[in-house]
Amino acid sequence: MSFVKNLLFGGVKTSEDPTGVTDNGNGAQKSQESEPIVEGRFFPRTLYKFNGHDDEKIFLAIKGKVFDCTQGRQFYGPSGPYSNFAGHDASRGLATNSFDLDVLKHWDQPMDDLSGLGKQELDALDSWLEHFQKKYPCIGTLVPEPGVNI
Repeated sequence: MSFVKNLLFGGVKTSEDPTGVTDNGNGAQKSQESEPIVEGRFFPRTLYKFNGHDDEKIFLAIKGKVFDCTQGRQFYGPSGPYSNFAGHDASRGLATNSFDLDVLKHWDQPMDDLSGLGKQELDALDSWLEHFQKKYPCIGTLVPEPGVNI
């Protein structure tokens, strides 16, 4: 009925673009409906799929906090200089300034308790955490999966 009413009497006029994209006034386009950000608790196994290959989104963890680094794809995405960290707990790698895969725990290993890091490395890690908190949304926490990472 409302369709006929709108057809005959003009209905409510809308200027919304049916594509879901709007112009924000300076020529840049922005989606009206952004994809919802996954929030909550992540296990290393569930974090791993957000590596830029298996899923377009790029998440990484630092000191138990999970950040959505998708907007930094040029750094953390495939072929980026920090791509090893995507989908992982990057804490030890950032603390030691190492990009080697050896410093990252695989999803089926116990989570890294950061033992063996010195004060200078822990301070560097805190600086990285501060950087990520300013630049990327924190979308959850990284917790051990019972029976797998404990």
